[in-house]
Amino acid sequence: MKKTEKRDLMAPLTELLGIQYPILQGAMAHIARCPLVGAVSEAGGLGIIAAGGLSGTELREQIRKTQQQTKKPFAVNLMLQMPSIAEQVEVLIEEDVKIVTTGAGTPKPYMEALKQAGVKVFPVVPSVKLAQKMEQLGADGVIAEGMEAGGHIGETTTMTLLPQVTQTVKIPVIAAGGIGDGRGMAAAFALGAQGIQMGTVFLTAKECPIRENYRQAIIQADDTATTVIRNQAGGALRGLKNALTQAYLEEPTKDVFSLAALKRAADDGEIQQGMVMAGQVAGLLTEVRSAQEIIETIYKEAVAIGRNSGIK
Repeated sequence: MKKTEKRDLMAPLTELLGIQYPILQGAMAHIARCPLVGAVSEAGGLGIIAAGGLSGTELREQIRKTQQQTKKPFAVNLMLQMPSIAEQVEVLIEEDVKIVTTGAGTPKPYMEALKQAGVKVFPVVPSVKLAQKMEQLGADGVIAEGMEAGGHIGETTTMTLLPQVTQTVKIPVIAAGGIGDGRGMAAAFALGAQGIQMGTVFLTAKECPIRENYRQAIIQADDTATTVIRNQAGGALRGLKNALTQAYLEEPTKDVFSLAALKRAADDGEIQQGMVMAGQVAGLLTEVRSAQEIIETIYKEAVAIGRNSGIK
């Protein structure tokens, strides 16, 4: 691929975010912390700190530790229903974080403050309607996430959601959900995306701060290893099938949908009674690699496919 062709395919988002590769690391609760975030950003992608469940003080600590790991751009993901959200916004502005992704609510109450501070805002959206609303609100781009993804999900698949979003909004669209190799990245670009976000694949990264049994559970997973549980409010969460999800399936009124369940898996390595977040792409993942190896391999695969198919 000629240099000018590479620029046509990759430049818009990478220039906007100041990164080398148009690859974002998903903000996985209790997992996306400084060891992984710094490694992804240092490798040329965009590492993203998951602020969900953190106090303002804890978020500040994560930001400063990440800044010690890398001088390259990284982001913070805001779960907008968290009680500490206002404090988190103040902290990330004070710490000069310039990129934010958002989920679980609208960033409208904080948009003015973020934009005045020069922060680029990328909401995660599960539908065309929400993508349109975020564009009207002044978002710099959206992350269109299909139901194949791990963690919190919507009702539409990536394959059907992405082309509908990209033909509807004019701001950059990043594809998420079910992407774990260069073929998925190339497909996302063919459907109009300017970048991709991956979470599950980074669970297998050497730098990911999860217990080894969690990592091996992802590697040993097959194509039918995940399931979806819902809370009483209708929210949905995808993770590996285990004793916790089986208890929910046997008694759907039982509320197992909580940050505590995520923490048990991520922090304590409890992969039977914890919520082991993972997307359907887990069945594609078979080895432990560094974040740099993951990013460079997927990028090279996508570029090769693009070259062979004429995508520019």
